[in-house]
Amino acid sequence: MEEKIQNQQPVEEDSIDLVEILQKLWAKRKFILIVTCAAMALGLIVALLTPNQYTASCTLVPQTGERRTGGSLGGLAAMAGISLGDMTSGEVLSPNMYPNIIKNVDFQKELIYARYTFPDVPEPITYYDYATDKQYWKFNLLATIKKYTIGLPGVIIGAIRGEPEESQDSGVEDTIPRLTYKEQKVLKNLYESFSLNLNQKEGYVQLSTTLRDPHLAAQITLKAQQLLQQYLTEFKLQKVRANLEFVEGSYQEAKANFEAKQEELARFRDANVNLTSAMARTREEKLQSEYTLLLGVYTELAKQKEQAKIAVTETTPILTVIEPVVVPVEKSKPSRAKMLIIYTFLGLIVGVGWVLGVSYVKDTFSKIK
Repeated sequence: MEEKIQNQQPVEEDSIDLVEILQKLWAKRKFILIVTCAAMALGLIVALLTPNQYTASCTLVPQTGERRTGGSLGGLAAMAGISLGDMTSGEVLSPNMYPNIIKNVDFQKELIYARYTFPDVPEPITYYDYATDKQYWKFNLLATIKKYTIGLPGVIIGAIRGEPEESQDSGVEDTIPRLTYKEQKVLKNLYESFSLNLNQKEGYVQLSTTLRDPHLAAQITLKAQQLLQQYLTEFKLQKVRANLEFVEGSYQEAKANFEAKQEELARFRDANVNLTSAMARTREEKLQSEYTLLLGVYTELAKQKEQAKIAVTETTPILTVIEPVVVPVEKSKPSRAKMLIIYTFLGLIVGVGWVLGVSYVKDTFSKIK
């Protein structure tokens, strides 16, 4: 009987604790309501002060196939002792390499030093100038509040460290590309808004930029698309030119072998006008078959050389635009209703936590005393 009473005791204490908690919350309901309403008001202010942002994007499908120009020539050339290798019309980079391209120093510089049109600016200027020249800066109340409240430690640390000095020009030509400290800061801010998403399952690439100005977001996305197309095309042309050089070298070698075999066959026929022995006829048939084989290789390589020359002048697009860049009309963020709900929920948690936490601390100290 005593054991049953002891087993029931914790359950009774738990139910009493729950009732006490509800009583404490009910007793401090006005305080909790005030904190929740204050958080709701703060969330409303933040939601109203947060500027609209617009996302401009484009969807691209990369060209991943390769066209072989060697065809059946490879086996024929191998029989003649000539290796044509992997003669392609120009390899294309795997889409997995696209994120590395947009991180390329030259790509980044071209992106920020391209000229764009900005609101309240009469002439197109570079993004770098717009981000670094104080005459183009606009006052943002919410950003200022965040900077000197939440971001105050960072402001203090940055003031203590100071900006690193830019390296002075030593007069010696520097071929290594580099970014200055200001360029790195501008690119960091821009790349927080600019992104490249690779969907390997569906096989497409999406470029997007999210900024306050919808026209600027569209301009940067379009410029990034053009630069990506340009860099991929240059890479492909490098491969095509290398292929042309290889084909021309193989062509010259095949031409020399063919002409040498042609002369050898002619000399043999001149020396053996009246073929009487089986040995001589066998020798002539052998030379004739070698001549025919080298003629086929030489002819095919002549065709491949012309095809390679044409491939150099081709401007086949590497990326097919499925959804072009358009100026966004509807904002992508912020979701003011969601912000208001989050702030209200956080206010409720803070109010409840404060009430329970203070009472817990008081009870703890009273037990200690």
